Amino acid sequence: MKKVAISLGGLFALLAVILGAFAAHALKTKLSAYSLGVFTTGVTYQMYHGLALILVGILVHIGYRLRVTVWCFTAGCLLFSGSLYALALTEIKWFGPITPLGGMLFIIGWIYLIAQVVRSNESI
Repeated sequence: MKKVAISLGGLFALLAVILGAFAAHALKTKLSAYSLGVFTTGVTYQMYHGLALILVGILVHIGYRLRVTVWCFTAGCLLFSGSLYALALTEIKWFGPITPLGGMLFIIGWIYLIAQVVRSNESI
């Protein structure tokens, strides 16, 4: 699970850098200020959770059981950031209701991480 978490974290962070640069250079003249802000929010949360997945991979290496957190953060990135990218690029409004599902997965992942660390006998 540690390799999965760190690999996915690295991939999400890499894609966040690429998509952020794409937004800053190629999209800034193509999208409205609102849509560019929506896209940037997706990039920001993807980067945060990419880095968080790397941290979770390190915690798994130490001995924490965080499989639920890994999958919540992964699905959260795909649903939250993915729906924001689609909404910004297409302006199709039905992508909007998908975003909170991804956000809820982020929240569940963080709650699970906190609960596992508090309950664990592992030392950091």
